[in-house]
Amino acid sequence: MELLGQNKIDHHQRQVAILSQDSFYRVLTPEQKAKAQKGQFNFDHPDAFDNELIVKTLLEILEGKTVEIPVYDFITHSRSKEESVTVYPADVVLFEGILTFYYQEIRDLFQMKLFVDTDPDTRLSRRVLRDINERGRDLEQVLTQYITFVKPAFEEFCLPTKKYADVIIPRGADNLVAINLIVQHIQDILNGGLNKRQNGYLNGCDTPRQHKASESSSRPH
Repeated sequence: MELLGQNKIDHHQRQVAILSQDSFYRVLTPEQKAKAQKGQFNFDHPDAFDNELIVKTLLEILEGKTVEIPVYDFITHSRSKEESVTVYPADVVLFEGILTFYYQEIRDLFQMKLFVDTDPDTRLSRRVLRDINERGRDLEQVLTQYITFVKPAFEEFCLPTKKYADVIIPRGADNLVAINLIVQHIQDILNGGLNKRQNGYLNGCDTPRQHKASESSSRPH
């Protein structure tokens, strides 16, 4: 957002919106939540997400509607009942998450699909630092969950979907050349969208352009 000059713009006026698959985890049953607290629930399975809600939300975005995005608490493993994030119509919508290529119904909604390929050691180190520093978990629990759920799920569900990507970005965020090319492409779209607005061709019911990025990184749990 910073590279696109959108981070300081009011949400109502932004031409670019970012959504995360992480916001759409399913509401857990008491039994599932008890497992989650012990690190024994598989949050890295495609069915851990509320895929019906993802489809509904994306279709509403395509119709130019304002949508409410759930807020998920990764410490309590629960979806907020009082809080949500409002996303207003935008010319470009970025939807990120490593498992959103898995279901064709979701995958087919995007006009460009990006796969950000990150080194496995980098993925693990990021996860360890985040879970210990931000979520108060101990190293043993983090590594056990990684070996039991995260790594097998990545190999079974995420990695095979790499074939659906239109663009593959190796080396993740370190690949500045690829990132700058994507930024330039989005800016070109925005310039075209701006011209359409000025000519009166882009209205609230028009279809916003959507891009999708899938990063081969660890899940937030």
